[in-house]
Amino acid sequence: MRILLLEDDYLYRVSITEFLEGLNYEVDAFEDGQEALDAIYDKQYSVLLLDIRVPTIDGFAVLKEIRKYGINTPVIVLTSLTDIEDLSLGYELGCSDYIRKPFELKELKYRLEFLIKNSLFKASDNLVKIDEEYSFEIIENRLFKNDKEIELSSIEQKLVNFLVRNKGIYKSIDTLQNEVWEGRDVTYADIRMCIKRIRDKCDKDFIKTKKMVGYKIG
Repeated sequence: MRILLLEDDYLYRVSITEFLEGLNYEVDAFEDGQEALDAIYDKQYSVLLLDIRVPTIDGFAVLKEIRKYGINTPVIVLTSLTDIEDLSLGYELGCSDYIRKPFELKELKYRLEFLIKNSLFKASDNLVKIDEEYSFEIIENRLFKNDKEIELSSIEQKLVNFLVRNKGIYKSIDTLQNEVWEGRDVTYADIRMCIKRIRDKCDKDFIKTKKMVGYKIG
């Protein structure tokens, strides 16, 4: 399970990263808001931990941007801000929780576990409507066309799941190799053939292609 951490304080960034990796999470840590935003568009994360006062663009701007494009990954805001207006803004923009600095790392552990558990079992988040014909059940990895299930192999399910979770955002073939095949020894031709098989079972435009950019659903 991968977590993104945006934190410009070196000691916080290192201690949080080491603590979470000790709990067997994968952590991508950033000190710059723009770099974190680029990573969110490029990879799939289970939770985002966002500090507010960071270089380039702040945590609130990152949160606002991803929600605008329909990325619903749970967000915990890490902040020393105490003003109720700042706290209200975070919730209005779509954060799931706040942790005020300084905090105990065990508090972060428990909040993460609670948030991940709840996000996985929200029934309303399970069924994603792709368009007028297609829908996809995130947890069960089931694709439907007009309520009729389309049989997919396990790797086809994983690919559709990833693209649906990033609905409307083009993903490069390198990203698919890293995120869906998890860096395993697979060629670009293998990935394109997998996409072709899914299209053959659905429609030609079910997975859209943009030359030199990548693939998307929706």
